[in-house]
Amino acid sequence: MAQSQHSTSLLDTQILEQLTDARVGVVYTEWNDSIINAQLEGCERILKQFHARMTHKEAVPGAFELPFACKRLWERNGGTSNAPEAIIAFGAVIRGGTPHFDYVCNAATDGILQLNLTLPIPVIFGVLTLDSEAQAWERLGGPHGHKGEEAALTALKMIQFCRR
Repeated sequence: MAQSQHSTSLLDTQILEQLTDARVGVVYTEWNDSIINAQLEGCERILKQFHARMTHKEAVPGAFELPFACKRLWERNGGTSNAPEAIIAFGAVIRGGTPHFDYVCNAATDGILQLNLTLPIPVIFGVLTLDSEAQAWERLGGPHGHKGEEAALTALKMIQFCRR
């Protein structure tokens, strides 16, 4: 299982020292709200640390709806002074006893991939795909780092990449 300490370059924030006025939009699911709230809290900590602004914070029912909502967020705000320079899609899908998990995870993954190939800004994949709720907490401050913070760092690094 991948652990954040094995990817030290992700946690290296030196490149972000010169980043100013970054704008990030967030779309998140209503399902598994305690997990999502922890992701959002971690994201907000990083954005605050680097003086970035969350331009939008939109909720959708579930992970299947994330790609549509990210696309609509861009369509409504792209080209405005409040346009996000990156969008983070947060969700948590926990495996159950049916193939529903696979369908939802594949749809969210494929949809966000397509957005990255078509939108002029990056869409960050912050969807946790889990076998249990315990795995979520391992990824939200446990041995696997904090995926909310990592998603925010990824968004800021991609903004920096796009600005270059």
